[in-house]
Amino acid sequence: MDIGEFQKLLVKGKTVLGLDIGSKTIGVAVSDAGLMIASPLKTIFRTSFNNDMAELKGFIASRDVCALVAGLPLEMSGKEGERATITRGIGDRIAEAVGLPIFYWDERFSSVAVERIMIEQADLSRKKRRNAIDRSAAAYILQGFLDALPK
Repeated sequence: MDIGEFQKLLVKGKTVLGLDIGSKTIGVAVSDAGLMIASPLKTIFRTSFNNDMAELKGFIASRDVCALVAGLPLEMSGKEGERATITRGIGDRIAEAVGLPIFYWDERFSSVAVERIMIEQADLSRKKRRNAIDRSAAAYILQGFLDALPK
């Protein structure tokens, strides 16, 4: 499904949840209802699928979410490798568990870009960066998606 087709699934006045799915954490970000701005929300430290879904379902209910956008770690060539396959599998399970459509957005360089911004502009310590990088990467991924939506 391309971004134009996915856009038809978005509900006016509702938000989109951005996810940066990792092996130990899930970075979470949310859009505004106008689908213009992504904001970092939280980093979920993964424990079990059921616990992770309970936390995500809480965000979905409280933020009036209509869809998910997850970062897809493509290889430099643009092809899907093992990590992308794993991420897509987890993302599909999440989407099914919460009953929302999911779109995968190329996340190459997102964590690197976010960390560079944190170092250069925010001057955050290594510990503070580690605590904020996943949710900030989710916002970076979601913002890329929002910026690419056909207007």
